Amino acid sequence: MSEAIVILIACPPGDVPAALASGLVEAGLAACVNHLPGMRSTYRWEGKVVTDAEDLLLVKTVRESFAAVEAFVAAHHPYEVPEIVALTIAAAHAPYLRWLETSVLASQYGTARS
Repeated sequence: MSEAIVILIACPPGDVPAALASGLVEAGLAACVNHLPGMRSTYRWEGKVVTDAEDLLLVKTVRESFAAVEAFVAAHHPYEVPEIVALTIAAAHAPYLRWLETSVLASQYGTARS
C-alpha cells in the first residue's frame, strides 16, 4: 500500500485555488483537494513581515505523486516561492485510504498498485 499524504498549498484568493484544485484532480495527481478560503498568513518576505489574505488547499494524494504535484503547482502558481508542504497521514479510516490510493494510482497508472 502507498503512503498517503496531505500537501498544503497557500494561494492568493481568486481563481488560482480553484484552477489548481481542479487541475490536480483532473490530472490524476490528487484524489481530493479541499479549498479553505479566508486564511490570513503572516510571513517574512524580502526582509519585511507581511500579512496577507490567502486561501489554503489541502491536497490528498500518495507520496509517489509528490514530485508531480510539486511540478504542476510550480508551473501554475503565481508566487515566486509557493508553499508546497507534504504531511504524512499517520492514521485514517482504512476504506478512505484505499479510495485515496486507488483514485490516484488508477488515474496515473491505469490500475491501482499494492
